[in-house]
Amino acid sequence: MKSILLFGTFDFLHSGHISFFRQAKKQADRIVVAVARDSIVKELKGRIPFHSEKERIDLVKENRLVDQVILGDSVLGIYRVIKKIKPNIIGLGYDQHALRVDLKQYIKKNNLLISIIQFSAYKGHKSSEIKKLLGL
Repeated sequence: MKSILLFGTFDFLHSGHISFFRQAKKQADRIVVAVARDSIVKELKGRIPFHSEKERIDLVKENRLVDQVILGDSVLGIYRVIKKIKPNIIGLGYDQHALRVDLKQYIKKNNLLISIIQFSAYKGHKSSEIKKLLGL
């Protein structure tokens, strides 16, 4: 059984995220989603998410395409979630370029047999656009 691990914030779960899950489902039998911790989002984006990590986990769990939802690492770049899940594939969003570079280095350094797939962008509104429309 092939498994795919997805990383993301998943704030304001929307059609773009559902597209991400659908693309992942075409690549693996099992989808595991690592939801970023509030502290990591603040470190990366300079702000905390609108929804708390608990709320974001609960929202992602409601999607029938997702098999398991876990909380992401508390420190950038340590990838304990990869050691825990042992995925065959890591799926990344179209805009997760820095994460792709870091993951490639981590996988090579640790001699792991994990492929990385970067999915195409969704053609509708993105989280940042939704927040702007809502005045947030």
